[in-house]
Amino acid sequence: MNESFKALADPTRRQIIKLLREKDRTAGEIAEYFQMSKPSISHHLSALKHAGLVQDERKGQFILYSLDTTVLEEVLGWFLELTGTGKGKHPEISSADRSKEQEQQSDKEAEQDE
Repeated sequence: MNESFKALADPTRRQIIKLLREKDRTAGEIAEYFQMSKPSISHHLSALKHAGLVQDERKGQFILYSLDTTVLEEVLGWFLELTGTGKGKHPEISSADRSKEQEQQSDKEAEQDE
């Protein structure tokens, strides 16, 4: 999640996320909205991809970028838990930790059934 916060800290990356929320776009289409070089846009897209916020898919000679909401939902869930407005019973335990705990419990129950 740290990579997500680092990526979201940059206003250009937040604007790219807004653009991708509307529709999938190529790097060239994204670059049209900014007054910066295409390599700079590629750097921002790389950071967003590394953080798990953006996915890319090759379409012929182009690479199409799309928003991956999974990490955004995790970050939003963390904020909601932090403020006590989320569904989690224990704000100090992340949803990923809860999933791991549930998986471990299921494994234990399966071992006991054997």
